[in-house]
Amino acid sequence: MRILFISPRYSGGIGGHAAMLADQLQKSKVQVDFVDPPKIPIKNLKNPSFVITSSISSFFMGSYDVAHGFNVPSAFAMKTARAKKKVLSVHGIFSDQITNLHSNVLGEIAKTTEENVLKWADKLTTDSKITQKTYKEKLGMDFEYLPSAIDTTKLDEIPNIEKKYKQIAYIGRDSYEKGIDILRGIESKINGNVVYCTNLPWKEAMTILKSSTMLVVPSRMESLPTIVKEAFYLKIPVIATSVGGIPELIINEKTGILVPANDPESLLSAINSMLENHEKIKKMTEAAFDFVNKNMTWDVWLPKYLDFYKKLLE
Repeated sequence: MRILFISPRYSGGIGGHAAMLADQLQKSKVQVDFVDPPKIPIKNLKNPSFVITSSISSFFMGSYDVAHGFNVPSAFAMKTARAKKKVLSVHGIFSDQITNLHSNVLGEIAKTTEENVLKWADKLTTDSKITQKTYKEKLGMDFEYLPSAIDTTKLDEIPNIEKKYKQIAYIGRDSYEKGIDILRGIESKINGNVVYCTNLPWKEAMTILKSSTMLVVPSRMESLPTIVKEAFYLKIPVIATSVGGIPELIINEKTGILVPANDPESLLSAINSMLENHEKIKKMTEAAFDFVNKNMTWDVWLPKYLDFYKKLLE
């Protein structure tokens, strides 16, 4: 089987999903090639430039069994790719993301684009059940639920280092949608030390996470964040906002703590309370580890991806 992957990037979020899935497929002897053309490194021009360069690149990359695009901007290259079947994966509602990050005008343009390009795919997938439900209600479109999983082998290789007393880890982009400004705004009132990992190699970020007392995810928007699953596996307690697919992972007070988005005081209270409740941390991390080990590893999901591609080509 030959599959062409198309993504604006191959790290973080949906790009990280593409990279991890490709790695697992290649280990199963599936050929995966990547469309990774140059982009204009200016915020509002990255996606438009990617649409143009990736569409040209994908057409000249030969014939494939499947062209698999990740996120709506990849749909154009998915369409021009010479493949028997086309798949498009999305994390979250694309038009809502554009509205929140840019403007209502661009959000309306994104909505129109979204409604059209989603029809180009033979199959649509998403990593979140709430995204699956929302697209069904908004556009009447069926998405298959295929989340990104965690590589437990790589996580087991993260070295054991001494725990840093009351260290709070933030791991993610330095961007508005990730809510990093909210955490920075309350940092002086937190009874611990916040470490920001915004641009570190994965292994280095995981080492810091493993040495931390907790992970904080203050996002305004999310899908089904891999970092939460990784923290679960490393038995690091998580405090996160109740947005996107996060409540699919965090059962409040059982596998983690949920707080409202854009609520600095609730976030602060949850962090300081957790820092003093060692018994609660122990119970939650055990429950979270059991959940992720049973539901979110590649041992569970790789066979389902392989079956998905096989059935698509029948």
